[in-house]
Amino acid sequence: MESWIFFSLAATLFQTIRFMLQKVLATGGLSAGGATFARFLYSGPIVWLIVLLVPDWPAIAPGFWPYAVVGGVTQILATVCVVLLFQTRNFAVGITLKKTEVLLTVLVGIVILGEGVSWPGFAAMVLGVLGVLLLSDPPKVQGSWRSLLLNRAVGLGLTSGIFFAISAVTYRGASLQVEAEPAIRSLFTLACVLMVQVSALGAWLLIREPGEVTRVARAWRRAAWIGVTSLAGSYCWFTAFTLENAGYVFAVGQVEVILSLMASVLFFHEKISRKEVFGIGLITLSVVVLIAVT
Repeated sequence: MESWIFFSLAATLFQTIRFMLQKVLATGGLSAGGATFARFLYSGPIVWLIVLLVPDWPAIAPGFWPYAVVGGVTQILATVCVVLLFQTRNFAVGITLKKTEVLLTVLVGIVILGEGVSWPGFAAMVLGVLGVLLLSDPPKVQGSWRSLLLNRAVGLGLTSGIFFAISAVTYRGASLQVEAEPAIRSLFTLACVLMVQVSALGAWLLIREPGEVTRVARAWRRAAWIGVTSLAGSYCWFTAFTLENAGYVFAVGQVEVILSLMASVLFFHEKISRKEVFGIGLITLSVVVLIAVT
């Protein structure tokens, strides 16, 4: 198995655990911004400590910081959308709606980095989007197709997908600006991005949500685990992005749908409708096809 596939699979595992923890925090007194901030706050110091232990720091090209800043900010916005999405849909469907990032990442990659995917791969991604649209139908909603497509869950899912797509592509762009082996590229890119995210989101919370930073600090017993799982997942994502096209990385990462379904049923005791199971199955099929053609 190629190393980028291994890192992609590992990232999905850590990310699923982290989203589970964030869901608990988001329903336990913290706002969407606070639950998101906990992720960055408690993973940043660990990354920076590791960076300080690296004997020779790599050279960074001038184009690094624009990519890193855009990636950091769009990831904040994407994560907030996902946390809000958890408040409107159950866990498995929330994660699946977020998976619009797979197709969107390909389009963003073509625009920003000039990187595309094969036509069979793109067709498989379209299959996945059809599954996402199927899952976007909220329970007990009656009416026309507008009520099917124009609802809060769909808006949050698509918005998070766009922001995650931009962040993934710009992270790859930033990592490629670091002159070092992939492991060091990923580490330094992650450290710089976290510095941007802690500063930006921390300042926002201090101004717009007074007291939220204090609540995040008080929730350290649970929030610290978000930081640990976030660190592991982020490093795996960044390494995979360094090694391969971000679209392919996210395509393999769609196995997260299976993990989220397991978490939804086993940990949160949520019920999944037959229609939602069919939609998740359709997206899972697209993942299998994508792995086969890449």
